[in-house]
Amino acid sequence: MDDVIILQESRPNRSDAIRNRDRLLETARQLFSQNGVENVSMNDIAKAAGVGKGTLYRHFENGKPQLCETLLDAGMRALQERTFAQLRANPNPVDMLVWLIGEVLVFVDHNAELLGSGMVTGIDFLVHPAHVWWRQTIYALLQRIDFSHQSTPPDLDYLADALYITLDIRTVLFQKAAHGWDIERIRTGAVSMLTRLIA
Repeated sequence: MDDVIILQESRPNRSDAIRNRDRLLETARQLFSQNGVENVSMNDIAKAAGVGKGTLYRHFENGKPQLCETLLDAGMRALQERTFAQLRANPNPVDMLVWLIGEVLVFVDHNAELLGSGMVTGIDFLVHPAHVWWRQTIYALLQRIDFSHQSTPPDLDYLADALYITLDIRTVLFQKAAHGWDIERIRTGAVSMLTRLIA
């Protein structure tokens, strides 16, 4: 059973521990993708990764919820790093907004089950610090756009919120379920809305 923790394993050294953790995360990601989060047990993950359950629970002592949050955190950090690199390569704020919206929607779609799963409990991702930086980046980029040609410049705070909400997992899941849209259709619609609002 998943709640039985075996503690007799010898503790690995630091480099082995890092490799074990990376292997567990990659194994969990693959199993979740193939079988769904709800259908994969911690025992399945340990077995597929070739480690004991004691090793698994040393890294993720709170079980699958912690493992899911760690997977999301790893993906978020990678997205942040790509965003910073893209900002250095392309300082144009409109181009960056288009790029960021596309990248975030791909991230949300790729992690839809984790984001929408009961495994990640008690988290509202619109106000979670790991996601609020999307809104902060959107707002910062909007501030760099010249709206002086518009007779009534937009309320940037409201516009940032409107764009941010389009990236929320609940919005994406609604559009996919209610309209049958794929992520490319959703991305195209979001970019079209953006370009019309700032034109």
